[in-house]
Amino acid sequence: MNPPRGAVTGIALLALAIAGMGWLQRPPPAAQTASAPAPITVTVTRVEQRDVPHLARGIGNVRSLHSVTLRSRVDGILTETPFEEGQRVEQGALLAKIDDRAILATLAQARADKARNVAQRNAAQLDLTRYRELYSKDKAIPRQTVDQAVALVQELEAAIAANEATIAAAEVQLSYTRIVSPVSGRVGLRRVDPGNLVRATDTEGLVTVTQLDPIAVVFSLPQDMLPRIQTLLHGAAPVAVTAMDRDGGQVLATGRLAFIDNQIDATTGTIRLKAEFPNAEERLWPGQFVTVELPVGSSPAAMVLTLKAVQLGIDGPFVYRVVGDKVEAVPVSIGYQDDDIAVIESGLAIGDTVVLDGQSRLKPGATVRIASETPGDRLVDRKTP
Repeated sequence: MNPPRGAVTGIALLALAIAGMGWLQRPPPAAQTASAPAPITVTVTRVEQRDVPHLARGIGNVRSLHSVTLRSRVDGILTETPFEEGQRVEQGALLAKIDDRAILATLAQARADKARNVAQRNAAQLDLTRYRELYSKDKAIPRQTVDQAVALVQELEAAIAANEATIAAAEVQLSYTRIVSPVSGRVGLRRVDPGNLVRATDTEGLVTVTQLDPIAVVFSLPQDMLPRIQTLLHGAAPVAVTAMDRDGGQVLATGRLAFIDNQIDATTGTIRLKAEFPNAEERLWPGQFVTVELPVGSSPAAMVLTLKAVQLGIDGPFVYRVVGDKVEAVPVSIGYQDDDIAVIESGLAIGDTVVLDGQSRLKPGATVRIASETPGDRLVDRKTP
């Protein structure tokens, strides 16, 4: 017996309603996957082993070993300045000339006075010889005459000595009219033009000559490094020092450590040092600020890690080490470090994979996906001195 058509229709509608309610109650796809977070993309590097030199860096100021301001030592008219501003000159080169006519006249007069006194002394010496002969034979002349002749010769010899001193003084004054460079170097701006009257009391000077090769750099390092630097300076080999530009990127010159200052600056807690550099190419210039790098030791066969990978936490430095597809926070102990690398004393092993970039989104146990790895050979290459 067939059911009524209306009953069949009702049953069909009821089934559709139940199916619709079940579809509405299904969770959305996003809710189904919320419990499985996406991996965090990171960049990693590896712990490697190498010899690491310990380098101390400081800001230094370039200074000339000899900088001389030339001044006139006599009064007179400046007649010549045979140099170009900025010119390189050798030691003994003529840089200025002062009118010397008055000094030449004084010198000529002193020489004439000497010649007159020499002639008089010679005549007095002849008289003395004759007087002595007359007195020794027949006592033809009194002893007083002989004594007076002796006194006259001595007086004229003293006058000649005075003439020689006057001539020497005039010659010295004459030498002051020619001003020469006491060192080899480069001249600065000319401060007085020819035709001007210069005096020995002038303080500004005529020109400055600055030695550029070799040249010095004075720099400061923390006082804690003093014992190691003293040991190096007292060693048999000279201590190599490198001068670079302010950013520390371009090497300008390589020289040697010359000396350590005799006291520590109590205000800053630093010790000043001086290094000397050959400067034939004049890449170092007086007054220039440079970065100075000095090797103070080394760590042989050390565990080396890029400093960027090290994080600072409440309990000290740590890194995120990658194990499989997850990370773990590992406390580390750091020995020597600089702007690029850190020497790991404990906490890691050679070859460990460590997160280099992306740490801000990590926590222990997080799942990671390695985007790229920075090879160990991209670390700054540092050769042990």
